[in-house]
Amino acid sequence: MARAAAAAACVQAVLGSRASANRVFELLELLGGEDEEDAACAARACGRLFGALLERGELLAGPLPAEEACLAGSGSAEDKYKAWMRHRYQECVAGLAELMGHGAFRLKELALCTLMRFVELEAKHPLVAAERQGSRTFPRERLKVVVDGLLPINEDASLLISRFQEYMEYDDIRYFVIKAVTGSIAQVMQKTKERPLPFYQQNVFSLISPINMPNKESDMVKFLVKQDNWEELKVSKLQAHKQAFEKMWLSFLKHKLPAGLYKKVLVIMHDSILPYMNEPTLMTDFLTVAYGIGGAISLLALNGLFILIHQHNLEYPDFYKKLYSLLDPSIYHVKYRARFFHLTDLFLSSSHLPAYLVAAFIKRLSRLALTAPPEALLMIIPFICNLFRRHPACSVLVHRPNGPAGMSEDPYIMEEEQPSQSRALESSLWEIQTLQNHYHPDVAKAAAILNHSLSEIEDDLSGLLELSAYELFDKEVKKKAIDVPLEFEQVRGLFGKKNDIFAEHFTLD
Repeated sequence: MARAAAAAACVQAVLGSRASANRVFELLELLGGEDEEDAACAARACGRLFGALLERGELLAGPLPAEEACLAGSGSAEDKYKAWMRHRYQECVAGLAELMGHGAFRLKELALCTLMRFVELEAKHPLVAAERQGSRTFPRERLKVVVDGLLPINEDASLLISRFQEYMEYDDIRYFVIKAVTGSIAQVMQKTKERPLPFYQQNVFSLISPINMPNKESDMVKFLVKQDNWEELKVSKLQAHKQAFEKMWLSFLKHKLPAGLYKKVLVIMHDSILPYMNEPTLMTDFLTVAYGIGGAISLLALNGLFILIHQHNLEYPDFYKKLYSLLDPSIYHVKYRARFFHLTDLFLSSSHLPAYLVAAFIKRLSRLALTAPPEALLMIIPFICNLFRRHPACSVLVHRPNGPAGMSEDPYIMEEEQPSQSRALESSLWEIQTLQNHYHPDVAKAAAILNHSLSEIEDDLSGLLELSAYELFDKEVKKKAIDVPLEFEQVRGLFGKKNDIFAEHFTLD
């Protein structure tokens, strides 16, 4: 309480009389001190003091000369005071920027909120001349200090970034944050010589990934800086926002990313990045490289490629060959299984696909199904049935004369990378026939459907894509068992033996 009272007295003295202006040094000294409570009191006091000075117009507006040159010049006492106090304001901002890197979160949050208060006040009482007559200048430099504080290189700032997200609801703040992030990436990453900076890149991602871009210009109605001539300014144009957004993401993605972050970017690519770019095809190289890496990264790249192929006419000559190569035993176990099979279903929906290609997919999926868990099998069997419904020419795999019994060996070549060379159409679907003897009754029942003519209506896969082992087990547990009469000898005693001595002393209830 005593510290807060002392800080408040300093503020009151400085605001009450210019003769007490030097007392501002007391606050700045506390702000840069090691004591946490002193720093917190000083940050609050500085916020009140310089906030009031900004509102009263007692800080020099326009270019700020060096302090010595200003005080030694021939200007008025009023101008010298304002310039001197403007220098103290700069010191205060630098001190708050340092506090954003403090170990205590409450100090980080306090510094952030104080700096954003300065951004708001400078927007209303500019210290920089307007770019155009009749307009106000957004305090970009002050906001840049905040953005730099949110993006430390050696620590995780996700908690502080989440606190900052409420300010991103303003259209102009979002626009200038995007600009500041682009500049920060260029400045920081050029020094690494292609070496990833995990903390910094994760912080950048945490800041830019939740950005909620407007869908149309009429949605842009919330601005921190109110302007009279919006139609003349870029910050009011959706096109300008999209260009800045696009440049920011391209700048971020041109540098090597840690593997975990690579996956996070691909997860949000299709719905949070591509729809808000002026030219989504600029992501073609990034997505095709990711698609060629293999494993989970290739699976995640499928969503973005799907949008580019179907909505932006991207041509990918070996697309189906690569998709075919992604089918390996892990495909039934990966975290992104539902997403992969949803997209694969879309890619194989065209009736213009050649029969040999679809047959190769059917055979490979069936072969891999032999070692798949029951929850995956209950999804993949209807998936294969739908492929037969769309492509009747592939039904020879089921109805081949003599079936697998008439074959000395399966002609299908599992190791062949080219679907056209796999000889799938010469084979039969003995794998599904094998699954008709599966230990899980639901799987055996699902596999038996190929013994009969398929209906024309496709199976709905939406409820099966996310099926988990837990749900399957829970379903089995809740089943009501039917009593089956069996012959058995009733158990007696603890160990079930007829003449067990324990039976004389213990009973089973």
